[in-house]
Amino acid sequence: MTDAYDYDLIVIGAGTGGNGVARMAAAAGWKVASIDSLPYGGTCALRGCDPKKMLIGVTEGVEWARNMAGNGLEAQTSVNWPQMMAFRRTFTDNMPPRIEAGLKKAGIATLHGQARFTGPDTIELNGKPLRAKHFHIATGARPMTLNIPGEELLTTSTEFLELPDRPDRIVFVGGGFIAMEFAHIAKRAGASEVTVLEMMKRPLGNFDPDLVAMLVEATAELGIDLRTEAKVMKIEKSGQEFAVTVDTPGGQAAVTCDLVVHATGRVPNIDDLNLTAAGVEFGPRGIRVSASMRTTNPAIFAVGDCADSGPNLTPVSANEGRIAAKNLLAGKDAHEVSYPPIPSVVFTLPPVATVGLSEAAATEKGLKFDTHFEKTGDWYSSMRVGAKQTAYKVLVEQGSGHILGAHLIGPGAEEQINLFAMAMGADLTANQIKAMIFAYPSYASDIGSMV
Repeated sequence: MTDAYDYDLIVIGAGTGGNGVARMAAAAGWKVASIDSLPYGGTCALRGCDPKKMLIGVTEGVEWARNMAGNGLEAQTSVNWPQMMAFRRTFTDNMPPRIEAGLKKAGIATLHGQARFTGPDTIELNGKPLRAKHFHIATGARPMTLNIPGEELLTTSTEFLELPDRPDRIVFVGGGFIAMEFAHIAKRAGASEVTVLEMMKRPLGNFDPDLVAMLVEATAELGIDLRTEAKVMKIEKSGQEFAVTVDTPGGQAAVTCDLVVHATGRVPNIDDLNLTAAGVEFGPRGIRVSASMRTTNPAIFAVGDCADSGPNLTPVSANEGRIAAKNLLAGKDAHEVSYPPIPSVVFTLPPVATVGLSEAAATEKGLKFDTHFEKTGDWYSSMRVGAKQTAYKVLVEQGSGHILGAHLIGPGAEEQINLFAMAMGADLTANQIKAMIFAYPSYASDIGSMV
């Protein structure tokens, strides 16, 4: 490194898409700095996937008791919200200092504040200019702006995960991952009124419609008021109450509640970076990157939710980060990102999982396939745990026998879908999967009967 530069590499964003790159560069002898305006760890570890699953872990106990009532289990369950949040903090409170200490041990400078580009190789941080030969951007995503009156009254998903007490009446704006998962948590935690407002004709538009219909039924049985074709027009507050005005095919309606949660989706978190000054192009989906994860400024890379690359999932950002780091260290575009079959899960109870093509997408591609679809409430694996809304839909290509897509709902779906992803990545045929011997009885042992 010449004296003209403060660092060989500055990584902006201390989450999954950034930390691995920083470590690889530092291990190669580079002088590296990591910057984040929030505590180290990123969205998944601190404000998303992991803390959410901690809360779901508690509410699984409620669901288990509900499903096994009358089957020999006599239990009265309730959720103590403050204790549940304290349980969540046993994980999230330890992560930032642990991650930051690990980076420092690797020889990486850990800096705090909002980075802002002032030139192609310079940023400003807390009023101080910093120059680097290379930059890597992994700033993730933020809640999208809705542009409705009263938007400032919305509680973000991050704030929901930190609520000290549980409101009794909660409205979730949106019908995607966040809304459905948080609605299930809130209802099982004892909220008397939970409402989900989705502007489209059905929630979870990227998941199989037949399985989503089963989840909608399970959601209604839980006592959640799920309204579709319901567009939020404005939010007002009077005293401690909120009034949410909703436009529906039948006219306008109002929902009164104690909390309104923003759950309509997220957009790239790049507004404060001043990317234009660095010669970095971006669009609605994020920073424009090549298959090598390089931006329009050759010295700058970007990955994860802030880039217009693969699906916005934590393992994807980690994979993209590895490609970016290899190219940084090689000094050229020696590697390109390739995406294997990527599974996705909505962690409601029951969970819904998907990997590969939907029926509509496979048909649009002109593929010839057989659809294996069955409700499995009477299968042993469902009966054993008292689960009723369970099913699978697997698309098997005619001729080759390859799995084109797999779609699951029910207990164990989040693990079964990973096995389908492995099988699809290895180009296993349906007959090869049927020939496998799994441990029995297990959720995995059901897979052979699905293909």
